[in-house]
Amino acid sequence: MKRAAALFGLWAILASGLAAPAAAGQTSSQEALTLTLEDSIRLALQQNPFYMAEKAKEDAASASVREAVSGFFPSVNAQGTNILDKKVFSITFPSFIPGEPPTKVKMDFSRAYQMTLNFSLPLFMGGRLVSGYKQAGLNLDSTREGIRRTQQETVYNVKRAFYGVLLARAFVDVTAEAVELAEKHVKNVRNLFEAGMATKFDLLRSEVQAANLKPQLIRSRNGLRASELGLKTLLGLDLARPIEVKGDLSLKAVDVNTDENIAKALTQRPELNQLRYQKLMASEMVKMAKAAYLPTLAVGGAYNIWADKLKLGRDIWEDYYQINLVLSFPIFNGFVNSAKLAQSRAALKQIEYSRQGLAETVKLEVQTAVLGLQQARESLLSQEKNVEQALEAVRIAELNYTEGLATNLDVSSVQVALSEARSNYTQALYDYAVALAELEKAVGLNQDAFEKAL
Repeated sequence: MKRAAALFGLWAILASGLAAPAAAGQTSSQEALTLTLEDSIRLALQQNPFYMAEKAKEDAASASVREAVSGFFPSVNAQGTNILDKKVFSITFPSFIPGEPPTKVKMDFSRAYQMTLNFSLPLFMGGRLVSGYKQAGLNLDSTREGIRRTQQETVYNVKRAFYGVLLARAFVDVTAEAVELAEKHVKNVRNLFEAGMATKFDLLRSEVQAANLKPQLIRSRNGLRASELGLKTLLGLDLARPIEVKGDLSLKAVDVNTDENIAKALTQRPELNQLRYQKLMASEMVKMAKAAYLPTLAVGGAYNIWADKLKLGRDIWEDYYQINLVLSFPIFNGFVNSAKLAQSRAALKQIEYSRQGLAETVKLEVQTAVLGLQQARESLLSQEKNVEQALEAVRIAELNYTEGLATNLDVSSVQVALSEARSNYTQALYDYAVALAELEKAVGLNQDAFEKAL
């Protein structure tokens, strides 16, 4: 019961900040949206801003692939120039007549209007273009794994929030039942008191017991509203939109094998797949660093036309062209290539060590999730029997009190025990559902794929 009270207190704090409009009497005129777990997951994957932001990264990665492909194609550029001011060349010719001064002649080799069309096509780049294209493709694959990871986290968070609403609603029902039992007992004690079969003290004690339960009912209802607000936030819904959650916390018995799930996790966890792609990208970086030692070969050319007047006429425009074959061979660049090669190799080692460490972490997460699921199931089965016994105890205590064989304290004690048993059972159902979702996330499966795979 203390655990349930603590949860009520936490939800009450959240509700005080989040449910202020509702407390002020501001209600929405919108029709209530009925949500199942499947509906909630679908809405979250369509509207959750954090998931949509992660998904948008795929467009950028795809554009990087197209950018890498463009390196294989020739580049063509056009340029036009208008010379606003210039200084012409002056050439001095010595006089062929003795005693005469030399002659200066100004010669203008430029034209005011020039237009150039350039093109360049790489023939051999030492593997740089191929490695760059492979890196872009691997980055796209890594980005998609990152999106899948965010998807799994989003689904897990939605399940926790959805189950949290069901838990809060069940706590409301448990508290309402406790209030109903307490008020029923007050009525019974009052009848006995009026018949002279119960004391004033018993009547006051039963009334106090019933009154003390009403604040818990208020807190549980506020907790339900707060949990609904949290779910609406995850789904990207308007907080003023009323919702009706459809579903129940129930036991979905599944048998799990730790070794099999570890094997699945090592092949399906998006984090491990991301590091695998990053390792391949680092290998391509090493190849690119080695390619810096190789020569490059490209063909290029330019076509130029120029004139002193901007007029359309073939007689005033002159043209010429040139085609070049360019071979470049690196000789010395201050040891830059060796430094980049060392950096690439170090990055490759770092990723490999990170992947080994992450693999061990994944194994631990799967084992912990399996243990948590087993513990939640055992707790759930024990609490189910406890509720049955508590119900029977309440029935017997009320009957004995009517016949004078039990005290008012006995009845109050078994009622409290029943509320605690129901709260523990409901909490156990929630813990089991969340533990199943945690195992699904630890293995790296998509929504409900774990249950379907068993």
